[in-house]
Amino acid sequence: MNTDMHYLQLLSQSFPNIAEASTEIINLEAIMNLPKGTEHFLADLHGESEAFQHVLKNASGNIKRKVNELFGNDIRESEKKELCTLIYYPEQKLELIKAQEEDLDDWYRITIHQLVKVCRDVSSKYTRSKVRKSLPQDFSYIIEELLHESLGDSDKAAYVSVIVNTIISTGRADDFIVAICNVIQRLAIDQLHILGDIYDRGPGAHKIMDTLRQYHSWDIQWGNHDILWMGASAGNNACICNVLRLCLRYANLATIEEYGINLVPLATFALDTYGDDPCEEFIPKVLADNQQLDEKTLLLTARMHKAIAVIQFKEEAKIFRRHPEWQMDDRCLFDSVDYEQGICHLDGKDYEMKSCHFPTIDPASPNSLTNEEKDLMDKLHHSFRISEKLHKHIRTLLSHGCMYTVTNSNLLFHASIPLCDDGSLKEVEIFPGNRYSGKALMHNIGMMIRAAFESGVDKELQVFPRDYARDYFLYLWCGKDSPLFDKSKMATFERYFLKDKDTYKEEKGNYFKLRDSAEICDRILDAFEVKGENRHIINGHVPVHASKGENPIKAGGRLMVIDGGFSEAYHNETGIAGYTLVYHSRGFQLVQHEPFTSARDAIVRETDIKSTTQIVEMSSHRMLVADTDKGEELRTQIADLKQLLYAYRHGILKEKRS
Repeated sequence: MNTDMHYLQLLSQSFPNIAEASTEIINLEAIMNLPKGTEHFLADLHGESEAFQHVLKNASGNIKRKVNELFGNDIRESEKKELCTLIYYPEQKLELIKAQEEDLDDWYRITIHQLVKVCRDVSSKYTRSKVRKSLPQDFSYIIEELLHESLGDSDKAAYVSVIVNTIISTGRADDFIVAICNVIQRLAIDQLHILGDIYDRGPGAHKIMDTLRQYHSWDIQWGNHDILWMGASAGNNACICNVLRLCLRYANLATIEEYGINLVPLATFALDTYGDDPCEEFIPKVLADNQQLDEKTLLLTARMHKAIAVIQFKEEAKIFRRHPEWQMDDRCLFDSVDYEQGICHLDGKDYEMKSCHFPTIDPASPNSLTNEEKDLMDKLHHSFRISEKLHKHIRTLLSHGCMYTVTNSNLLFHASIPLCDDGSLKEVEIFPGNRYSGKALMHNIGMMIRAAFESGVDKELQVFPRDYARDYFLYLWCGKDSPLFDKSKMATFERYFLKDKDTYKEEKGNYFKLRDSAEICDRILDAFEVKGENRHIINGHVPVHASKGENPIKAGGRLMVIDGGFSEAYHNETGIAGYTLVYHSRGFQLVQHEPFTSARDAIVRETDIKSTTQIVEMSSHRMLVADTDKGEELRTQIADLKQLLYAYRHGILKEKRS
């Protein structure tokens, strides 16, 4: 016996005798032989809450696929579309159907039988215990009975018919249909992986977070935009400015308003300071031609946009100067402007400015905030720090997230792993005297992020000082060696203020230059100790230009890039509206989505997202739980339980009554 006696004594509290330990071994062995649960991978949601909700509801087309397999030619295409829409949006679709269906009881009867059939199929790969836990309390017993009764037996068929008829006659059909549709949605996806960037650009990041807080099983690998909001929540003023600037750039203030961030002081300051400035370079990007924004609102938004951008560059310079080890002094570009001639000295050359109207800049000390700017930043800082809902959402990101995850032979991260020119893992200094590469780098960055939120912790127990950790959010956002950025520079200043577009170029880091190489991907997978014959890197961050023929599958199948442009801002650039990846018991399927119109269209016109499924990799055998990380855990548990049985049978431990 190798198992520690203290551990066996603890284990015996849960399994006090041979009978209970044996039963658990039987149960775990049975679970090992169930099909692997379906994993769902999404990346770069960027506030597109309606599209996200729909992809979640239809499981990237998985539910439609099952409906087609189950019913084939037995029912019309229109009936299959109606059934799918009902599963996705049960409450709304029911109202429409009830308004036009002549024989509602007959429709209820047929539909309930169809839904039970779909539910039986999606639940077949789980234990009864797991299915039971997913059932709503009101209908738990009834759904369980319907799922496990065979209609082939005439007696049982009568029993099932009575249950269905009674559901209808007692006026509970609507509630039952809603309940079973929600169960189907839940069981269609066993684990949801989000590879970063819930925030920015789109209007509904807060809605996505509300959904995730209620979701049964999910994880996130933080993206650069998530980090920006986390930094703002932690009190990093440069991050606060960046968050507001991006919201104003896309004229999407819904999330800011939902978090209770008071923008009145910013609007007042912008009108007072830039009231005679047309701010042409700050007109909102996406909605510049949208008639919903009148000219007055558009101009106010542009002035607020410029006001916060100018303060942002000043706040960033303050942090860059505080940390010379970051080597980012060259990004303090207000120091490089000749305000009389209207030129900027950059990389040894002079460039003409688009405009040089900076009423809050003193050329003798260009990065100093005016008293009015200081007062404004104090108010904005306070607003972010006291937002209860924002902090609740950030705590959710912290509890479900990390910089990377290894799961079932897949390495997940948002953007990149810093590499040297020769493809070796690059050592990055994240704190003076602390240099890391690869797995250790990602782990310690995660520790740094958490340190920014630690309060009341003994300083001797802190891995990184809290003040430094708070500043480090800015480096993660725009630092050259940040695994969430990995570019030569962030050319925000140049795009706003310089005429020469050559200055806008941001050279990508070595990871993006070398990631097509199978050898490089294998090197990264080895560094993260990813095992398995068919192992992969899965990440997002850089949109795949499908319209230009770019393939999301790279490095001979070792790398899958699933940012296809969920955000509306990218649709013209990528030609599609995002990729999602489904990993079920038979292998990987990459789903390419066209733009989602609206939930209303989906309900009324039964329009699903038009999706194209590409089979990436199919397994030679149907994968079981035994083939997964969970299987490894269960094998360990079984071995421990067998040691416990040995201890009972040889008198090393005494059995107890259960």
